[in-house]
Amino acid sequence: MNRQDKADRIGRILDELYPQPPIPLDHQDPFTLLVSVMLSAQTTDKKVNEVTPALFAKAPNPQMMAELSVDEILSLIRTVGLAPTKAKNLQAMAVLLLERHGGEVPADIDALEALPGVGHKTASVVMCQAFHQPAFPVDTHIHRLAARWGLSDGKNVAKTEADLKKVFPEDTWIRRHLQIIYFGREHCPARSHDLSSCRICSWAATRKRIVEESRGR
Repeated sequence: MNRQDKADRIGRILDELYPQPPIPLDHQDPFTLLVSVMLSAQTTDKKVNEVTPALFAKAPNPQMMAELSVDEILSLIRTVGLAPTKAKNLQAMAVLLLERHGGEVPADIDALEALPGVGHKTASVVMCQAFHQPAFPVDTHIHRLAARWGLSDGKNVAKTEADLKKVFPEDTWIRRHLQIIYFGREHCPARSHDLSSCRICSWAATRKRIVEESRGR
């Protein structure tokens, strides 16, 4: 089965399992989504959703976030990974939104990536989930499953993103990246996974990947 046929079949299964995948991070608007995604690096969505209500109660917009000190922000997000760095980035990001964009989150991926603490994946999530612009954010689940299923060689995240954009139609990208995340979490763990019983891995996993995983790599 070639890569395109494999992607088409995977897409049909994912659409059946997750026809309307919800955004896992609680938010109200582009700004609160941006903050939540920035907090989610090396942290579970569950943990982010636990800390953001108190954070957004004090700083629901760039103006109020910029007025908080870094220490105040840190006290509200202390339980997430890399909290000190994230607190500095959140404050600096809010200041730049006020200075450069009139306090609005820009619907432009380059402008988003120019903000402190905002990388390509974070910017891509905001573009597709807040502004409904085609993007294919690649997180760790997507990166490993694309390699496991032979949709990409897995050399790096940028290559995985480019490969997935080639095999999935553009009008599916927004839902497809969420579907793969949910499938990875619920059906396709990184370790101790029985590929033969998986609804997708049982036929999509590459021979190389099967050998590597059987050796515990």
